[in-house]
This record gives sequence, C-alpha cells and structure tokens, in this order.
Amino acid sequence: MSRQEKAFVPNGGAIKTFPSAHVTTWLDKMVDGNSVMTVDEGQTICSQAGNSNAIYFIASGQVKIAVVSGSGKEAVLAVLGPQEFFFEGSSVDKSFRSRMATALEPSTLLRIEKRAMLRAIQDYPEIRGRLMSALLLRNMAIEEDLCDQLFNHSEKRLARVLVKLARSKAHDNRGDTHIPALGHETLAEMVGTTRSRITRFMVKFRRMGLIDYSRCVCNNPRLIVRTGLLTDKILHNAVQEPERGCQAA
Repeated sequence: MSRQEKAFVPNGGAIKTFPSAHVTTWLDKMVDGNSVMTVDEGQTICSQAGNSNAIYFIASGQVKIAVVSGSGKEAVLAVLGPQEFFFEGSSVDKSFRSRMATALEPSTLLRIEKRAMLRAIQDYPEIRGRLMSALLLRNMAIEEDLCDQLFNHSEKRLARVLVKLARSKAHDNRGDTHIPALGHETLAEMVGTTRSRITRFMVKFRRMGLIDYSRCVCNNPRLIVRTGLLTDKILHNAVQEPERGCQAA
C-alpha cells in the first residue's frame, strides 16, 4: 500500500456513504480485498511508476488521470466522474502503473485489490458484464477524443472538454453544472493547445454567458458550465474563430 492510500475504511465499514446501489452490491459480494477511501482536493491517489495492484471505482467526486514525461511535462489523459473506473489495467496482469491519479475535488472511491477483482470477474457475470461495458465505453470515448483532436479547432475542443466535465457530474444535463475550476494550463493540456488561447476562449465563453464562476468566497472555486448553451452555440455551430499561425492547433 502506498503512503497516499491511507484513508481506508475497513471492508464494508462505509457502505452507506455511497450514493449508488451498484457500489453497495459490489461491497456485499466482494467481502475481501476491497476498501473505501476518501481523498481531498489535490491529493495524489496513486503515483506514476508504482505497482498496479488495484482497480478504483469512483463513488463521488472527480479524478484526473495524467502521465508525466521524463522531462517533467504533464499530459492530462482524462477526467473521470462518478460510476467510472480507473487503473482497470491491473485486472489483466499489468503490474506497472504508467499513469497517475489526482483528486480534483473531495472524492470517495472504492479500491478493489487485483486478486479480488479477478475472482469477482470469474464468479459474478454481472460484474464481468459491467466491467466489459465500462471498457467498451472508455474505448469509444478515446476514439471520439482522437477524432476531436484531428478534425476540430481548439475552440470547439475546449467546449467539448467543458461539456464532458459537466456531464461527468450530471449525465444528460443541459442546465447549469458546477465543476472544479481547473487551471488554464490544465485545460490547455487536455485540449492540446496553448494556455493563452485557452484564456482567450474562456473569456469569450464567459462574455457569451456560456460559463461563469461561482461568487462564493472560499478556497474551492467552481466553474459554472451552461451545458445546453455551450453545446448549441459552440459545438453545434460550424462557424468558428479562425486559428492564428496554425491549421489545427
């Protein structure tokens, strides 16, 4: 167990803290090898290059999955929300972890040890089916991200990232959704463009009334994403501001 993974509760000790009946079912069936952990905003859940000996299920909160190069440059691969897995590669004998996970907000996770996950996959068809569905959906999302990167300009890519972040908090929601206020550098890594361009687009989106920031005085600023407006005005609008100095940055 790594030093970051220290906020564990004994098996089954926090079943009622999970909002989802699916997680309660998992805890009931997987008596051994699972534990509940709570993490604070900004806390490292798992570091890169560690031993991959567990799969994680998000009950609440949001988690950033990233990879850091040898030169120290970080690339954000995904931001995941409730009902999603991460580090599922540990269930197929991937013993070396090539990514890191960090909580973007206070989160509650179910940590399932590799041996317990493999046993559950063999013993319970519904768990096997749920994991397979999650992996297929993840693969589809990767393909969509690749197409987005290849064919869309950075303004539309940013809009899509914001909509995805909002819908990871509230599926199929077209109203206002509060999400963690990610830094422009992080958004630039997710979109694949420069920080200055992200800043310009965020100012534009706010001026158009597509996003806003919560006005509460606290240490946990929130970004308000108006999902329906952002989708209609940017994602479904073929007219975009031309990129300067590049063809598809």
